[in-house]
Amino acid sequence: MRFSWKARGSFKAMELNEIHFKKPIYPIGSELSRYLVSHARSVPLPIAYDDLLRHDGLMAQRDAEGKETLWTTVMLKPSEMEETHDRLVDLYQLLVADGRRLPYLAVASIDFCAYGNSQPFRIKILNQINDNHDYYYIKKADASRVYGLELEHMLSPNKINYAVHGATLVEEHIIGVPGDDFIKDPEHYGGNFNPVRLCKEFVKFNERCFVRLLGDMRAYNFVVDVIQDFDKVQYRMRSIDFDQQSYEGRHRIYLPQFYKENLPYVELGRQHISMETAEQYAHEERSLLRKRYKLAEDQIRELLEVMRIDRVSTDENRAQLREELALYHHTADFRKCTTMGDILGMQMKVVLGV
Repeated sequence: MRFSWKARGSFKAMELNEIHFKKPIYPIGSELSRYLVSHARSVPLPIAYDDLLRHDGLMAQRDAEGKETLWTTVMLKPSEMEETHDRLVDLYQLLVADGRRLPYLAVASIDFCAYGNSQPFRIKILNQINDNHDYYYIKKADASRVYGLELEHMLSPNKINYAVHGATLVEEHIIGVPGDDFIKDPEHYGGNFNPVRLCKEFVKFNERCFVRLLGDMRAYNFVVDVIQDFDKVQYRMRSIDFDQQSYEGRHRIYLPQFYKENLPYVELGRQHISMETAEQYAHEERSLLRKRYKLAEDQIRELLEVMRIDRVSTDENRAQLREELALYHHTADFRKCTTMGDILGMQMKVVLGV
C-alpha cells in the first residue's frame, strides 16, 4: 500500500465514503460456533443478553455540561435486582478470572446504549475494599464482530478477552481515550505531547485496518492509549468497534485516513512527517503483521476457512469490494473471490505475501 497524507483524494470526496446504512446482525453459524468452542471462546454464561432486556425502565444520562448522552441507566425490578447483580458479578469473574465468587465485588451500575449495531449493556463492577472499578460489555452476538475480534487478537499488538454463548457476546473494556476527544487536546492526556509518535501510530493503525479489512474506524470508534516512556510518551490506537469487519464494498471504508472525523490526525501528519517517513512506518507495520500472521498461521487459516463459507455481507458489497481491490492492487485474482472470506484471504496474500 502507498500511504498518502493527501488521503488518496480530496476530503470532499471522502464525505461520499461515509456509511449511510446500519449493518444487519449476522448470526453465528454452526462452523463458527465449532471454531469458538475449539478455541475456548464459547462457554456457558450465567446471564444472557435477552435477560437484561427485561428491565423496569431506562433513565437518560447527562454529561458534565448537562447534555444527554447516548447512554441510559438501566433500572431493574426490586424483586430481581439481587439475583441479576449476582449473575453479572459471576459473569465478570468468568471473563477476567476463574469464575470464583468474591463477596466484595458488586455491580455499581448497568447502562444501555441503543445506538450502534450491538446495542450494548455496559456493566460497572466495583471492588468494595478499595473502591476500584472496572467495566465490561454484554452485546448481541454478531458473526462480523466475532471475526473482527479474532483477527484483532491475532494480527494486532493487542489481545482481546471475550466470550460467546448463543446470541450473547461478552467483551472486556478496552482502556483508552476516545480518538475524537483525544485529538481536541492531546496535551491534556499525559503531557509531553509528541506529535511525530502520534502520527506514526496513526499510519500504522491505518495499515492494520486496511490489511485485515476492518471498516468504520472513525475517531469515535477507536481509542488512544497514552504510554509513558522515560521523558517522552508513546501512543497505541485500538479499535473498540468491530462490527464493520469485511462488510462494506468500498475499499476506502477500510482506510481510517479517509474519514472526515479523522482529518485532524491527517492534518497533524502533514505538518510533522514526510511522505517518505509515512511510507517507512507503513512498511514497518506490514512487516510486523507478517510476523504476527506467521505466529498464528494455523489458527488464522482455520478462521478464514470458516469465514469463506459464512455470509457476513451482501452480494453487492462483495462484488464491489473485489472489483475495487482488483483495480487497487492491479491483480485480477480478486475477481475470482466468491465470499468476503475469500477476499480477506486474498488481501492478506497480496499485501503481506503470506
